[in-house]
Amino acid sequence: MAATVLDRALIEDLVERERSAYASANSRSAALHSNADHLFGRVPMTWMNKWVGRFPLYLQSARGNRITDVDGHTYIDFALGDTGAMAGHSPRPTTDAVTRRMSDLGGITTMLPTEDAEWVAAELSHRFGLPLWSFALSATDANRWAVRLARLVTGRPKILVFSYCYHGTVDETFVIVDDEGKARSRPGNVAPAVDPTVTTRVVEFNDLAAVERELAHGDVAAILTEPALTNIGIVLPEPGFLGGLRELATRYGALLMIDETHTISAGAGGMTARDGLSPDVFVIGKSLGGGIASGAYGLSREVAAKVDERVRDAGVDLIDVGGVGGTLAGNALSLAAMRATLEHVLTPDAFGRMITLADRFTIEAAQIIDKYEMPWSITQLGARAEYRFASPAPRTGNESAAAADDLLDEYMHLYMCNRGILMTPFHNMALMCPETAPADVDAHTEVFESAVRELVRA
Repeated sequence: MAATVLDRALIEDLVERERSAYASANSRSAALHSNADHLFGRVPMTWMNKWVGRFPLYLQSARGNRITDVDGHTYIDFALGDTGAMAGHSPRPTTDAVTRRMSDLGGITTMLPTEDAEWVAAELSHRFGLPLWSFALSATDANRWAVRLARLVTGRPKILVFSYCYHGTVDETFVIVDDEGKARSRPGNVAPAVDPTVTTRVVEFNDLAAVERELAHGDVAAILTEPALTNIGIVLPEPGFLGGLRELATRYGALLMIDETHTISAGAGGMTARDGLSPDVFVIGKSLGGGIASGAYGLSREVAAKVDERVRDAGVDLIDVGGVGGTLAGNALSLAAMRATLEHVLTPDAFGRMITLADRFTIEAAQIIDKYEMPWSITQLGARAEYRFASPAPRTGNESAAAADDLLDEYMHLYMCNRGILMTPFHNMALMCPETAPADVDAHTEVFESAVRELVRA
């Protein structure tokens, strides 16, 4: 059966209609954005301009999986802070713990440890298997510091990453495989201190032969990877790929470093627990603190012992000027938020309910894609699902990047937003939280079908 061919002129007309509706409905947000003369890019962080409609919505309030903007519109939120609010907005156990830490106990950041730190570290060990942990305020920092430790213990200068991977703003990871199969700085990379091909080897995801070829140079300290690509669109590992990474890392003397900042959507222990992975180093951020800035990295005992050896024998400084750590990392407020979120909100039972809802979301969206013979696909990773403008679903980062369609993206996001549904602005991703309900998924399905129906009308 032939796939539906979309009329680009029709899409352009629909986008213009949706832009006009968005501007008309959100005059207060538009005015605030227009008057933000002291903000670089007119937003608190430049990536906020990724929201469609030529200006972002301004937040009034948020609770659970609902957001209300300053124009009084309330939305079903499937973006959830691009995973940062996976626990839902302002979950009660987290807000209670943060309030107690700030007001009853006092002391947001003091450079002193709290009892919460050991509780959180023990819980992370239980969930992900790594025995020893250190804390950051983001996965970017956790990755950056862990990469330094990987170089320290192996004595090797480079890391190996996958084309179009996502590890925050770590300089070494902004590198892709170009059309000629060569490594190059990722398009749009802002003024790297050095060409990332100097520090990094890069291959396509799901290509074990390429991984082995690059490891054979003998200069790779660590393979740094998400167990599934996420920020370029969900790209799942093929059978045997992750096990192959573990075997190759061991054979060639590199560390295996797993970043589950997004893929924790697979369950309470992420893909590491679900799929029985055995990383040497583990990184996570965003969701741990229920919206409070949080990050962490875990080390195997073998890696920790080698770090200690280098500290002892080579005079490496981990407690002052060594470039690992930050004044606010591991602060009392962040740890209180992490403990409450892990203990009471992002529990195994909650993940079970969230994944069931994502199953429903995926099935309903797939049925509509099939019904209208759209040349699209939808991929699910636990409590997260994403539709792509390609079929079959991409199997590498480069294939996923090639499937991007900015015009369709704008249409789908504006259409959803104008009808009370927020999707992640960077891609067509939907995430479930403990407060998401079956009716919310069905509401998305109804709007999604309406959007598709308009695309294929004669």
